[in-house]
Amino acid sequence: MAYTIIEVANTHGGDIKYIKSLVSQFSVFKENFGIKFQPLHPDKLATKDFEWHSVYEELLFNSSEWNDIINLAKETKDVWLDIFDEYGVQILEENHSKIYGIKLQVSVLFNYAVLNALSKINLSDKKLIINVASLDLNEIEYFLNKYEENLNPEEILIEVGFQGYPTLLQDSGISKINKVKNTFSKKVVFADHVDRESDYAIWLPALAIASGADIVEKHVLLENAETKYDMYSSLGFSQFTKMIEVINNYEDLLKAEFINDRELLYLEKSIMKPLLKEAKEKGQYLSINEDFEFKRSGKNGLNSKQIKDLISAFHLLSVSKDKGETLQREDFKKANIAVIIACRLKSTRLKEKALLKIGDLTSVELCIKNACKFENVSNVILATSNLESDLSLKDYTYNESVVFHQGDPEDVIQRYLDITRKLKIDVVIRVTADCPFIDNEICEILLKSHFENGADYTAAKDAAVGTNIEIINVQAMEKVKSYFPSADYSEYMTWYFINNPEYFKINLVDLPKSLIRDYRLTLDYDEDIILFNKIHDNLSSTGNYTIKDIFNLLDSNPELPEINGHIKLKYKTDQSLIDTLNANTKIKSS
Repeated sequence: MAYTIIEVANTHGGDIKYIKSLVSQFSVFKENFGIKFQPLHPDKLATKDFEWHSVYEELLFNSSEWNDIINLAKETKDVWLDIFDEYGVQILEENHSKIYGIKLQVSVLFNYAVLNALSKINLSDKKLIINVASLDLNEIEYFLNKYEENLNPEEILIEVGFQGYPTLLQDSGISKINKVKNTFSKKVVFADHVDRESDYAIWLPALAIASGADIVEKHVLLENAETKYDMYSSLGFSQFTKMIEVINNYEDLLKAEFINDRELLYLEKSIMKPLLKEAKEKGQYLSINEDFEFKRSGKNGLNSKQIKDLISAFHLLSVSKDKGETLQREDFKKANIAVIIACRLKSTRLKEKALLKIGDLTSVELCIKNACKFENVSNVILATSNLESDLSLKDYTYNESVVFHQGDPEDVIQRYLDITRKLKIDVVIRVTADCPFIDNEICEILLKSHFENGADYTAAKDAAVGTNIEIINVQAMEKVKSYFPSADYSEYMTWYFINNPEYFKINLVDLPKSLIRDYRLTLDYDEDIILFNKIHDNLSSTGNYTIKDIFNLLDSNPELPEINGHIKLKYKTDQSLIDTLNANTKIKSS
């Protein structure tokens, strides 16, 4: 026999006596039965302009009342909770040991505030049902992976079916059961919402079970009692119907469309909209996890997945938005991302090191060649000083697409801003020419994380010396200049951001272990260029070798990294320099 969930929904109308009487009336159903409640809070679920807000106020039970209800239900069957908002998460947390499982309606799957709240609770012994009405198979897979990774429940079950007024037979979701089950190898829950007066109200669940459903969810109400809400599809104790008519319609039901217009309309009306927590200015970057609250609202706008997809595709705001507003597609623009490689020929320890050869290319050209492999980049720029001594670098730009820029000799931030303003660049991937082995895989990880977290500055927490990359918003550089008109130490640009976390959103990323080593791959000493040429001699026959190829070579030949492994970075070991940088890059509060 399939497991059955008795859905109380809101038939109680906010009457505590009604809901307790209903629980008692259905207490005879024990083994292989569950009962599900919907704890919700009007102000957590919706804005006051939403048409059902006043009804949600009527349906509200406090924590103590929910505790009594759950204790009574637990005496005879498993207890489930429908989670709609953060109040539902609170009730779950307060009754954690008594709850068998939770369910998320399809509209709640887009609510990152609920996801974040649930992620803080141990759900390893809880079942999780996710409703997939209106989602195609790719979207179902997306949410399965997301909730498995973030919540780690004991088991995820997929539910088909949604509630409409009226709910047509074609809305039932029976045609989805086999497809969903075979595609995802998950148990399937069938949520039945047909008219209680219809013959199908009892037998449609039987057809669902015949079609492969493992669990049936059915609304109930008190027999011979006044019910204010959710009575449309709810059954009393005494209802029975015929099977034959249902069986005759079975074949047609399996042919129903996987997604119909009514499902899409249902999602459109019920989905919780992402609303900006604070006003945002044109050009700012957004984090779906931090910059939004989620409520049912009468306002139109993009849902959380649509916004996240835009952010993941490197978009930022193209207009200013007020607190509480939703976002539209036209509010975004694709960020203009550029690699800027800083280079000078003034090195004292290793004269004109940028022009030293690694194989057939100079060090700066090899750096540019690898930067040209970076994806999602509009320009690669070689930025040097406007001094005569650096002018010869214009002959080492590797190919014609690379922009050659000359600017301030000492103020590197000013040098960057001069070219970013000219080319209307939004985001800079900062590289120095003494790092010839920069790699696209590391860049993509950092760039993706930078946008998803709405960061000002992003870098890896740990990386082999010479392989880390910095992602910096041009807006953040402009802010630095507003505090430091002459950024005298911006050769060490990192300090202006890391040293001021109260002014900039810093995002330090954990790279995969496969991309982390304790090797030195920056050029500053003779030993470095010796190692780099040995690397190139060993790998040049493979063509365009990657950082992983280099790591594999050095892992297999430990004598190679010993060539320069004894050299330490000055800005990490010279305490006098560190103290100077800390003192001169800190923004002083006025």
